[in-house]
Amino acid sequence: METLAVILEKPERVALGTLELDPVGAGDVLVEIAWSGISSGTEKLLFTGRMPDFPGMGYPLVPGYESIGRIVDAGAASQGRIGEWVFVPGANCFTGARGLFGGSAQRIVLPSARALAVPERLGADGVLCALAATALHAINGGTAPDLIIGHGVLGRLLARLTVALGAAPPTVWETSAARRNGADGYAVVAPETDKCSDYASIYDASGDAGILDTLVTRLAKGGEITLAGFYSERINFAFPPAFMKEARLRIAAEWQPKDIAQTIALIDAGALDLGGLITDHSPASRASDAYPRAFSDPDCLKMVLDWSEAA
Repeated sequence: METLAVILEKPERVALGTLELDPVGAGDVLVEIAWSGISSGTEKLLFTGRMPDFPGMGYPLVPGYESIGRIVDAGAASQGRIGEWVFVPGANCFTGARGLFGGSAQRIVLPSARALAVPERLGADGVLCALAATALHAINGGTAPDLIIGHGVLGRLLARLTVALGAAPPTVWETSAARRNGADGYAVVAPETDKCSDYASIYDASGDAGILDTLVTRLAKGGEITLAGFYSERINFAFPPAFMKEARLRIAAEWQPKDIAQTIALIDAGALDLGGLITDHSPASRASDAYPRAFSDPDCLKMVLDWSEAA
């Protein structure tokens, strides 16, 4: 069995090619992908060749960990799942390319337990379930933010979830005037206009490894900084100011299944809305154009690939 897949042949070289799929095992499912998202953080590092050493790293590779579609076949142990609409957090099922993260393909084989049921009514917005769950995982691991750095998709989800969970609306810093729009129930400001210096909980969603010194000056004594993004460069900060503030530093990693379940529950209850975050759609057949645009166009918050007409 074969599939079309996005293949990063080497840094800055994207192609759509045919790869052989692993057979469907007894505990596996075969998913026909409808949409797959492009991450402007982790996948940009893969595209530019700046990804730090990571398990499974190497080219050629199939990227993508934000895909949704329908289970169309399954092994003997998973036949009852055929027809389900699921989120696919990636796969490693290809011959001739590494599955890192392996979600950007027309068909994917993966263990049934990794195919997570999501509401079909979400449409393309369903690709955001993992990023929303990542934001929720960060909040669940600490104190809800009163300051968020960056109003990209992750920053917006952190802000929306903070409100959805009943915490006080946070302030969000955004350096780009064009990205200060779209706030709902919270304020987005230019950093230089904010004079507050007693934030108890600051979440960085910018991915800027050099921002810690600035954030320490805005902390209340005993405050906490959560690194919610992914950082390709070494993180450094001056110790004396952090010492004076008795600052705490926390790192939030990837979501867990319970975070997805809680995210879906918040969506179903009407507390969390994923709308308005996907700004760009592209046919999967034009992936070689979509990937560079997703990483270079400042007006593109989130790009998704549509696999419905892939041939």
